[in-house]
Amino acid sequence: MQNGREFFRFVIPSMLAFALSGVYAIADGFFVGNALGDNALAAINIAYPLTALLQSAGTGIGMGGAILYSISEGAGDNAKKHRYFGIAGILMLLFAALLTAAFLCAGPYVLKLFGAEGEVLAMSEEYIRVIAYGSLFQILGTGLVPFIRNMGGSFTAMLAMIAGFATNIALDWTFVWVLGFAMAGAALATVVGQAVTLLVCLLFLLIKRQAPSFRAGKDALPMAGKILKVGLSAFGLTFSPNLVLILVNKSASAIASDFAVTCYAAVSYVTCVVLLLLQGVSDGAQPLISKLYGENKEAEAKKIRTYAFFFSVATAVVLCVVILFFRKDIPALFGASDEVTAEVAKIMPVFLIGLPFAGFSRITTAYFYATEQVRFAYLLIYGEPVFLLISLLILPNVLGIMGTWISVSLSQILACALSAFLLLFLRNKRPAKA
Repeated sequence: MQNGREFFRFVIPSMLAFALSGVYAIADGFFVGNALGDNALAAINIAYPLTALLQSAGTGIGMGGAILYSISEGAGDNAKKHRYFGIAGILMLLFAALLTAAFLCAGPYVLKLFGAEGEVLAMSEEYIRVIAYGSLFQILGTGLVPFIRNMGGSFTAMLAMIAGFATNIALDWTFVWVLGFAMAGAALATVVGQAVTLLVCLLFLLIKRQAPSFRAGKDALPMAGKILKVGLSAFGLTFSPNLVLILVNKSASAIASDFAVTCYAAVSYVTCVVLLLLQGVSDGAQPLISKLYGENKEAEAKKIRTYAFFFSVATAVVLCVVILFFRKDIPALFGASDEVTAEVAKIMPVFLIGLPFAGFSRITTAYFYATEQVRFAYLLIYGEPVFLLISLLILPNVLGIMGTWISVSLSQILACALSAFLLLFLRNKRPAKA
């Protein structure tokens, strides 16, 4: 019973925090879609994976460091846990500088690769240029949240996300609708919102006197490598919906037209929030699993995993029913045309089929990286886009654009099957620490 209370104490705030991180894109889509039309909606959809790359990089580094922080805490090594915190902070700063330069130099070429052209390309370039200048705030904001959560501040982590989201909404309205800053205004609102999230996190650390250790030593580089090794799983889990977005946008653009890309934009906004809620369950359970793992309490860690399985799948099913009921109303939120609205209502059920399966595989993945079994986490995280790519090479040639849509759910079902296989394979084996 105690485990159940602890589970929900961590998971509910984590779910809300992840859902709000997804609503950043929805908020931008809502304001620019209603102000500028279908092309703006498509531009946000194409450009968003680059924004998500920043946030996923922060989450990956932060989660990698936070997991090792919790494992060290469970093992009673307080000095080591603070060093992991400090090294993760340095890695965030380095990646922020690297990605800022990369986006400014290569951003337009990447957007063309994603399928943007004409007016959609011009709008997406305007959006991503501002996002690039705010990389530091986005990586630090998303990167500190896992540490705050693992330090026992799951409610504060949720408040940080709420504060950032509220700021984003207010500034989207001001910059896009009132001042007419168009795509740049939406991007600036996102950057400032993440800066507010960062500020709340820093206040928590100051109040709780949780200071990172920047002490150098021969083991600093190996510890950084370990953070990146574990964090690569969390990065992949956070970014994988955007790999799906990139591949499906490219396929839809090639098989059909910008109309199909716009339709998928409305669908992806909704399914992305569901996937982030499911990740909230997995990442909310992670601190408990990692701490129990560090304490060598394998049975208790698996019990938390079981809670997460049931809650994640049940959440996915309930949300799918709600979305199915309101599928004709969703596109109107983004100012979509009547033609787009009708098509989204038609294709939405195809995308909902795979979400409960995704809930199961995400919990399995989180359990693997929370217990340092990163090889299996990699298989699940990067296996799903591979399944999708294979499906996209085959089904659209047979079924047209419907084959593109079916490929998304099929890849989630196949990833779930792989999850079940790996769990059965490891059922009688004790997880080994790396």
